[in-house]
Amino acid sequence: MSQQYFAPAPASTSAKAQRSDWWRDAVIYQVYPRSFADSNGDGMGDLEGIRTRLPYLRDLGVDAVWLSPFYASPQADAGYDVADYRAVDPMFGTLLDADALIRDARGLGLRIIVDLVPNHSSDQHEWFKRAVAEGPGSPLRDRYHFRPGKGENGELPPNDWESIFGGPAWTRVEDGEWYLHLFAPEQPDFNWDHPAVGDEFRSILRFWLDMGVDGFRIDVAHGLVKAEGLPDLGSHDQVKLLGNDVMPFFDQDGVHEVYRQWRLILDEYSGERIFVAEAWTPTVERTANYVRPDELHQAFNFQYLSTAWDAEELRGVIDRTLEAMRPVGAPATWVLSNHDVTRHATRFANPPGLGTQIRTAGDRELGLRRARAATLLMLALPGSAYIYQGEELGLPDVVDLADEDRQDPAYFRGAGQDGFRDGCRVPIPWTREGSSYGFGTGGSWLPQPPEWAELSVEAQTGDPGSTLELYRTALAVRRAQPGLGAGDAVEWLRAPEGVLAFRRGEFVCVANTGGESVTTPAYGRVLLASGEVAEVDGDAKVPADTTVWWTTA
Repeated sequence: MSQQYFAPAPASTSAKAQRSDWWRDAVIYQVYPRSFADSNGDGMGDLEGIRTRLPYLRDLGVDAVWLSPFYASPQADAGYDVADYRAVDPMFGTLLDADALIRDARGLGLRIIVDLVPNHSSDQHEWFKRAVAEGPGSPLRDRYHFRPGKGENGELPPNDWESIFGGPAWTRVEDGEWYLHLFAPEQPDFNWDHPAVGDEFRSILRFWLDMGVDGFRIDVAHGLVKAEGLPDLGSHDQVKLLGNDVMPFFDQDGVHEVYRQWRLILDEYSGERIFVAEAWTPTVERTANYVRPDELHQAFNFQYLSTAWDAEELRGVIDRTLEAMRPVGAPATWVLSNHDVTRHATRFANPPGLGTQIRTAGDRELGLRRARAATLLMLALPGSAYIYQGEELGLPDVVDLADEDRQDPAYFRGAGQDGFRDGCRVPIPWTREGSSYGFGTGGSWLPQPPEWAELSVEAQTGDPGSTLELYRTALAVRRAQPGLGAGDAVEWLRAPEGVLAFRRGEFVCVANTGGESVTTPAYGRVLLASGEVAEVDGDAKVPADTTVWWTTA
């Protein structure tokens, strides 16, 4: 694969980092710490490994780095079960390592965003351990959701809620009471009606802000507040979470007061720190509630992530997103992959409708071609974009991991019926050689396919047709072109069926999602294309599954 590119004037990432509104059009790179870089040869990525690779991220052209959890944790859910919010898990390093990473990132013009997990703690958190040990009536039980059971002897759960990971959302302790966990039993939900919970998290925010972080990605931001009385679902079912109904355990209006209080704290700090919500809501209009001017800054666009590679569907979700964000003055966000879903190079290699966790490799050449095109489309849209580590290398999911190699806790909870997130979490390759292709010196915690040697950073650097160089070029063009990034609208242009075409100032983007080449006007000078584009007599022939950027200047 190749692309055409005419170099723009250089732009400084560090200059953008000084802008007070940097987050409105930021490109934010997600690092999954255990799979990015290993500094000590134990096969597990760590903070020092990330720190040594920061120059790569600066040169890639991103504005900020979001780190998935690295807190002290028993790892029952890969770090999303936090035992101590003010400590680094030894597998990732120390607080001194975190401090060095934050300082080095700032020196390179990069911002650091850390994960925050406020919906639940680990069952090894000191509060929960004491609540269980002290028994019924312990004041610490009020900081979680402990309840007596139903039935003659309290043998039934307090209500009919089910865990997102399957089975009842309640677990019974030895003294007979039950506690709520919307995820794994090792992840008891906090009771956000208790003032001590709010006090603790405001203190945690200040701890990390004082360390110098630039923001927080809020895990399960829609889940903190539950409906009063914890009512039964009744005729509802879990599937309606992504339909038109709001569940009594998700997206309650009371959660917004929490974020208004948090915003007051954040605004005390200089440098325009930000909040990013992981908020699964029924509609983008509900998502917009989280990013009102006195609440959070951004919210992930899961509707876009789950949209098929189809022009009509994409245009629909783009329009709905921009329309929903405009009244609250928040930027749209766009994302194609993360640590919980199948990489888009594999999703797009398979027929649509299979969901976001896919078990087959599909047509890998087709998937990569579509992934490259989808990336250019995403980066051309107004707002902020998220990149998941390794997607800039065109990495597919590793779908053929042996059962004995799998590590996803959900896989073992589901008796092998679910939990295939390992495929998108395999450590990324840096070099052609070595036991882990440059990830570290002692192998990797998940096995890497041998074909990844030629997908490594080393193999792709300097190859104008590589996916890595496509990303580097796209991010450079995005910084240089005033029509890209910030803004809240696109001007749709007439286009053949299966094609998206829009204008933003002097910039035009055309994305052909169809299976055949199409002819479109040549809108000016080609800035970048995800595949070969031929121009004849004022027209352009755009191949199937290809996106082109033009400038009319």
